[in-house]
Amino acid sequence: MSSDTEDDQIFKALSSGLRRRMLDALKAGPQTTGSLCAAFQTLDRCTIMQHLKVLEDAGLVVAVRKGRERWNHLNALPIKRIHDRWIGPYAAAAADRLAALDVALPPGPVSNR
Repeated sequence: MSSDTEDDQIFKALSSGLRRRMLDALKAGPQTTGSLCAAFQTLDRCTIMQHLKVLEDAGLVVAVRKGRERWNHLNALPIKRIHDRWIGPYAAAAADRLAALDVALPPGPVSNR
């Protein structure tokens, strides 16, 4: 799979507030699918499973079967890769522009006209 396709899957997975909340829940540690269903009581199990599938397809969640239980683990590496590829360089460029502006502007109070 190409890097762009992988990035698209990650951005798609992160575009849902519910899926981001599920990742937040998994940040505390692995959880069974049943415990995730209990944490999101307004949704049925089928909906939770569909969202977990999107997260798994993006590589953000790894599911491991232990007996009859399905344990879901957060895999934060794709998020770090997105940060390193997209957020870090853009934030650095913005900080550089702000630093250049700080040097270019004269010191003193700013007037509002």
